[in-house]
Amino acid sequence: MMSPSIPSISESDLHAYVDDALSDARRHEVAQWLVEHPEDLLRVQAYQSQNVGIHQMMDDVLDEPIPLRLQEQLSAQKLSAQSQRSFFAYWSLQRIAAGILFGVICGAGGGLAGWNLHATQNATLAINEQDHSAGNQADNQTDSLPHRAAIAHVVYTPDVKRPVEVGSDQEEQLVKWLSKRLGSPLKPPKLSAKGYELVGGRLLPGISGPVAQFMYQNASGLRLTLYASNENKSNKDTGFRYLKEGQVSVFYWIDGQFGYALSGNIDKHSLSQLSMLVFEQLQPGSVPAQPETQAR
Repeated sequence: MMSPSIPSISESDLHAYVDDALSDARRHEVAQWLVEHPEDLLRVQAYQSQNVGIHQMMDDVLDEPIPLRLQEQLSAQKLSAQSQRSFFAYWSLQRIAAGILFGVICGAGGGLAGWNLHATQNATLAINEQDHSAGNQADNQTDSLPHRAAIAHVVYTPDVKRPVEVGSDQEEQLVKWLSKRLGSPLKPPKLSAKGYELVGGRLLPGISGPVAQFMYQNASGLRLTLYASNENKSNKDTGFRYLKEGQVSVFYWIDGQFGYALSGNIDKHSLSQLSMLVFEQLQPGSVPAQPETQAR
């Protein structure tokens, strides 16, 4: 139920939240709203994924050579005035070409953002259908753990201004908040021995309830995320497992009702050492089995 102190949040507020265009006070109100409305949180994550996807798709266009067809069209115009030639030289023909290409892509099929959102919604529906299949729910929860962790990693680690909801300067409050929402005690492991410090954390929607994400960063700005869930209904332990999701490496394991996934854009060996450090702090005295490897 919505807290009485939180004003109603509009669609414009959600878009402004994604674009980081809200005041600090209003952004805090929207963040509280998202905590209590996981369906809106999923939409916000979809919008953020669209932004990342657009940048990944379009940023390289700025560095591409101008297509021959555009070069011929520009040459045929025979700009006579020096001011006109200076104008085009200043405004970079690569950006003109990028703008044309972006307009074509956005115009096709109702727009790139709409297509991406449609695909994200379909993927969410597909996951929900799998999760409610009789006899397969526990397996789907285990299999989707690294995939969800990788998606959350890709969505939030590029964010420069607000990569987390609660920063490490409020670690005690962060731990209390996430532990209360998940109904289980949580504590972020210390990774300073490997050069990574806690940035903070946030609450995310899981399969049947909330999950937690802790973010770490080293001196060079490289970020890792630890995804923690207590949705494993089978209480079946697993050893280390390794999954490659695109450019993101994920080590994950199940410990009773808990599932953990450490994600990063680093090599397997380095992530394995970090995962061991996490495992030793979460399950002191235990030794994980050798990792199984998967790839997508």
